[in-house]
Amino acid sequence: MALTYTPEAEIGSSCPQFSLLATDGHTYSLDSFSKAKGLLVMFICNHCPYVQAIEDRLIELARNYRAKGVAFVAICSNDAENYPEDSFESLTKRWREKEYGFPYLYDESQSVAKSFGAVCTPDFFLYDGERKLAYRGRLDDSWKDPSKVTQEELKMAMDSVLLGQEPSPHQNPSMGCSIKWK
Repeated sequence: MALTYTPEAEIGSSCPQFSLLATDGHTYSLDSFSKAKGLLVMFICNHCPYVQAIEDRLIELARNYRAKGVAFVAICSNDAENYPEDSFESLTKRWREKEYGFPYLYDESQSVAKSFGAVCTPDFFLYDGERKLAYRGRLDDSWKDPSKVTQEELKMAMDSVLLGQEPSPHQNPSMGCSIKWK
C-alpha cells in the first residue's frame, strides 16, 4: 500500500462533467445533482484500508447532510482487472451491504478521475452551489481512529458552503492509496 497525498487544491475551479453508471443501475451526471446546495464528489474504492477506516463515518456524514442540501456521490476509478475487489460487481455488493445512501459510480475508463485530477482513495472534492471547488482535503484529523478526531475538516467545509461562506483556505491534504491506473 503506497501512501499518496492529494495535491494543493485549485479552489474556485469548476466541477468537471461526468456521466457514469452506478451500483443502483442508474446513470448519474453532474446535472443529476443540480438542485443540491453543495456537492461532495468522493473517489473511493473497496480495497483501500484508508477508505475502509472512514467508510462508516462517510455514510453517517451523508445521512446527516443530505437533509441539509449536500449531495454525496462516490466514484471508483481503480483498475478492476488487477484489483477485483473494485470490480463493478464487488462495488455493488458492498454498496448494498453497507447501505451507503448515496450513488456509487463506476469509472471503468478512468477518464473521470483524470478530469478531476484525483490521485488517491479517498480523495474529496466539495463544490458549492455554483459547482465551484470549495474544499479538497481530508475528512478529519484521525483517519484511523474515530475516537481521536478533534477536527472534522470536511464537515466544517460543508457547513461553510451551506452558509454561503468560503471554507478555510488552510486545507490539509487527504491521504490514501493511489488510484490504481490501468
